[in-house]
Amino acid sequence: MTDKLTAVSTKRAPAAIGPYSQATKSAGVLYCSGQIALHPETGELVGTSAAEQAERVLENLSAVVKAGGSTMANVLRCTVYLVDMTDFAAVNEVYARYFTGPVPPARATVAVAALPRGARVEIDCIARIDEA
Repeated sequence: MTDKLTAVSTKRAPAAIGPYSQATKSAGVLYCSGQIALHPETGELVGTSAAEQAERVLENLSAVVKAGGSTMANVLRCTVYLVDMTDFAAVNEVYARYFTGPVPPARATVAVAALPRGARVEIDCIARIDEA
């Protein structure tokens, strides 16, 4: 393992829409920035419902996790941001399909006033990197 801070980037997830990295990694840990439901190629918001957006969000997050040398099975913690807590169950149903291992990640879900680009859901995560 190395303590060097490295930026992670992939074209399989949308480019950062501000001065930040899609993820950074150091000392065997991957820190993924929040993803919203932007299509990786067009940068347009995908879906109107929270469930539709959660699907795209988790696809984007999965791509970043993979680019960082990890897997969704190695995700240690997630934060889910919702503009409407009545979307909790719908987002949770989609979320459960991406974290099927015996130990799901720790998680916090937070209600927020607004998200970038009018998104309904954003998710970030921290993952372990198994280095050979």
